Amino acid sequence: MQSRNSGCGIVGRVSIVSARSVGRRWLLVMASGLLAVLVGVGPVVAEEPGAKVGPNPDLYAKTVGGGIDFLVSHGQGPDGSFSKFAGTGPTSLAVTALLRSGRSADDPAVAKGLEYLRSSAHPDGGVYGMLGFFKNYETCAAIMCFQEAKAASDEKLLKQAETFIRGIQWDEDRDKDKSDISYGGVGYGGKSRPDLSNTAFLIDALKSCGAKADDPAIQKALVFASRCQNLETEYNTTKFASKVNDGGFYYTPIVDKQDEKRQTPNGGLRSYGSMSYSGLKSLIYAGVTQDDPRVKAAVGWIRKFYDVKNNPGMGDAGLYYYYHTFAKTLSVIGDDYVVDANGVKHDWRRELTEELASRQNPNGSWVNSNRRWMESDPNLATAFALLSLSYCRPADGK
Repeated sequence: MQSRNSGCGIVGRVSIVSARSVGRRWLLVMASGLLAVLVGVGPVVAEEPGAKVGPNPDLYAKTVGGGIDFLVSHGQGPDGSFSKFAGTGPTSLAVTALLRSGRSADDPAVAKGLEYLRSSAHPDGGVYGMLGFFKNYETCAAIMCFQEAKAASDEKLLKQAETFIRGIQWDEDRDKDKSDISYGGVGYGGKSRPDLSNTAFLIDALKSCGAKADDPAIQKALVFASRCQNLETEYNTTKFASKVNDGGFYYTPIVDKQDEKRQTPNGGLRSYGSMSYSGLKSLIYAGVTQDDPRVKAAVGWIRKFYDVKNNPGMGDAGLYYYYHTFAKTLSVIGDDYVVDANGVKHDWRRELTEELASRQNPNGSWVNSNRRWMESDPNLATAFALLSLSYCRPADGK
């Protein structure tokens, strides 16, 4: 069971589980000083003695149970897939969500889903749908799913998949050096331009395979992630670095015509929630410490734009993807509370659970009315919602 902390910033005392998952170096620096960075100025509300942290256990169990029932009873196809028209990604996310919600690898729905993913492995090592449009994202999601299932029989498949995603990173093997704006990043695959979403998936997948912060691929990915932050430093000297300068993160510094709508009037790139949480998590996994200007700026952005009703900067677009990055990143950090820029203290697990419960449909599913990024698909939105909730478990473990 994950331990709970009573610190009043995003990070107070880091939990034992978080310490193991993030690494000793990050634990030491976080415990020694990041609390002051996160609390900043403004009033801090004293915690009442005996106050319970996290969501109401009954509400949590009901909400998660409804999501599980939907995926198992309505979401899965006869072949074990979930929304396979979109490739293997929804299946990997849904099966991972079931596993993280308490189902075992032997559960019929989980077992069928895993078998479908195994059948989707290709000779190049990737695990993706027949169209192969999203090879990196799909393979990374599959890796994390198999790692969650902990099946020894998948060891060979996992090694091949890890080799595959390492091989599609934009680095020296693709005639790119550190001065190239695309260096270290990953796109969907092939000639697809690198972006922070795919790069964060790469880092997550490598970490699930046991890669440490100093892994060369993770350090290369850090170079690209730093160039996706609205912060002018030695790590980001791109033309966008100083335009917005709010410490948040954007999708990619490699801009084409389709990106014109997301540019600010002065030619900058708008920070938004899902990328800012993904960016901070990537910094943490790459071993960046609390005194680094990138971390300080990212934390400042999170405090300023804390929100469980919208994807900051994007409204309801990509909302459930945002919920997942929000919850996973705050869980990695390890504290129970976020104090926003106005000094208001938020029990983020409770607030997120209550928000998701209020958005849940009677059949247990979640659906985004905004169709962007396929979140109108109930399997995808429900998978993201359950994954988000898996980081919000009540302190008593119910």
